[in-house]
Amino acid sequence: MTTATAPAGVLELIDPQSIDVATNVRTEVEATLTTGFLDSVTANGVLVPIVATRDENGVHVRYGQRRTLAAQQVGLSSVPVYIVEANEADDAQRIIEQLVENDQRQDLTDGDRIQAWKALELEGLSATAIAKRTGTKRDKIKTGLTVAASDTGTRLIAEVGMTLDQAALLIEFEDAPETVAALTKVATDEPGYFPHAVQRARDDRAAAEARESGEQVEATKGHRILSEAPAWDARTPYRLGSLRTSEGERVSAEEIQGKEGVAVYVRGHRDGTSQVTYYVDDPEAIGYSIADDGMARKGGPMTDEEKAERKQLIANNKDWDAAESVRREWLAQFLSRKTLPKDSAQVIARCLTEARHLVAGEMSGNALAADLLSVEPVSGYYGDRFADFLAAHPAKAGHVTLAIVLGGIEASTGRDTWRHPREETAHYLQTLTSWGYTLSPVEQIAAMIEPTENE
Repeated sequence: MTTATAPAGVLELIDPQSIDVATNVRTEVEATLTTGFLDSVTANGVLVPIVATRDENGVHVRYGQRRTLAAQQVGLSSVPVYIVEANEADDAQRIIEQLVENDQRQDLTDGDRIQAWKALELEGLSATAIAKRTGTKRDKIKTGLTVAASDTGTRLIAEVGMTLDQAALLIEFEDAPETVAALTKVATDEPGYFPHAVQRARDDRAAAEARESGEQVEATKGHRILSEAPAWDARTPYRLGSLRTSEGERVSAEEIQGKEGVAVYVRGHRDGTSQVTYYVDDPEAIGYSIADDGMARKGGPMTDEEKAERKQLIANNKDWDAAESVRREWLAQFLSRKTLPKDSAQVIARCLTEARHLVAGEMSGNALAADLLSVEPVSGYYGDRFADFLAAHPAKAGHVTLAIVLGGIEASTGRDTWRHPREETAHYLQTLTSWGYTLSPVEQIAAMIEPTENE
């Protein structure tokens, strides 16, 4: 039985359903009762006592509003409550206390969290158990444990202030300090561009590994390895296409394998493959003649300006390849959301009008759209990848339509997109930006967006 004469400073266990959540400075408390917070209260109860007052009408929360509502919602039988003296005349003091209680807190850093999770792992708790006990998503716990196990990841969190996700991405480059340093600068200066920079670094690494592997194969044949491809206007070493046999036939790559004076340039690609281009120092010494294959550059050697333009073109092509991977991953995550943007219907209508030729080009298969929605392929020429999906997920009709429209335009993009921007593709990229996607510099060219003064 509650009374108005209960002494102040008493700690009691009280049924949360009987506690009144009084006026509080936090006005949108329901939105803060996240699944993680509720799971934590379910698993651990209320750890920090709720502060409340008591009068003839019952117990009233002074501060601890979220804890009280969470305990009521998850059905706890009792919670610790610290009863203090009521002073209804000093409402200003109540407001001040509630502000101070909420504002003057020092949140744990990600560095604190990952070390705590690591300690729990050493105590024998799995990532799933830690997630359940702390009300944290399991994927975040797994990411944190991965970072905590890495000296590089731990340093990036503690010293640089990176997020868990950023640090986790850079762990894969911890054997390349220069790459980590470059990406760290991007994360600090241009965080929106960070995923693109990481993907470009991955592509460059994969290409370098493919090139190194190809060079090793060619080196075992006795061929000289070129660090750079000879310029198009260079005459020596001679390109394989310029060589002719004594019968006037073109010389094949197989015919020069292992011969003296053969040089090779290996170009690695981000998919792990490599392309070998052969050159010969002295064709006549190995029985071949030289023919004008029409590949000699007209107008003399390239100017410095032309060389710079070609270098920029190559760099932009690589940036576009990286951006494509990031953009399509973002699209897949975007289409996995429960709700679509409010303007999705207008976007669909516009795409089906101004970009209908791009969308129609992919309508027969909708392969990319299905991949973006993780819809499994079906067998048979007339099979429809979306039929079973829609039957199982009738509420996803809007997602399917949007995926088909966006997938159709996306499938039409490529390196030529940034070289020759088109309005319909530009509108598509601009729409993604309005939905939260960050365009890389080369994508901004395709989107017809002028760079800002800081870029």
